Amino acid sequence: MAREKGGFWSDFCKFIAQGNVVDLAVAVVIGGAFSKIVESFVADIITPTILNSALKAANVENLQDLTVPGTAIKYGSFLAAIINFLVIALALFIVIRTFEKMKRRADRQQAIEEAAPPDPVVVQQQTADALNRLARAMEARGM
Repeated sequence: MAREKGGFWSDFCKFIAQGNVVDLAVAVVIGGAFSKIVESFVADIITPTILNSALKAANVENLQDLTVPGTAIKYGSFLAAIINFLVIALALFIVIRTFEKMKRRADRQQAIEEAAPPDPVVVQQQTADALNRLARAMEARGM
């Protein structure tokens, strides 16, 4: 049985070098960094701003400190995770929506450019060439 050119290592290198794999790796790294920003945004800005009065009423300084009395269930951490998720989802929605809007705008611009009227000089030259061919054809037939 003949061995294929390149083999396992070559195929693996091609797989890693593919645009989709590289894009995915970049997305994971950026997503991890973005996640830290969102966690800080929620913990340091959103939670104190929106939930400050509710936390004071519950005599809690930090959302993560909220627990079910007499148990180790930390529903405050769960609430913080839900808020993180919602902020991340909103940010991604805004980014994707903006990207799609820009793409639609670029598609419309391309369609306008493709539908642009032809250059009048080119049309005039094509018409003149067509008339010259027609005149030669008529002369050849003796008309």
